[in-house]
Amino acid sequence: MLTNKVVVCRAEKGWTQQELAELVDVSRQTIASIEKNKYNPSLILAFKISSVFGKSIIDVFDYKQT
Repeated sequence: MLTNKVVVCRAEKGWTQQELAELVDVSRQTIASIEKNKYNPSLILAFKISSVFGKSIIDVFDYKQT
């Protein structure tokens, strides 16, 4: 199971879902789905998201085996 802290990281920056989406070149709906754990981003997208926050991927995303 992949969980994330995208909402928290986004709030720290004061960004809207739309602003983050534009920074990583996806739709706002994609960001909303990621935040709700309804969509697992590709590895490339996960790295892009982490990078715009200035954090490592493990600081933003967490994988636990079920």
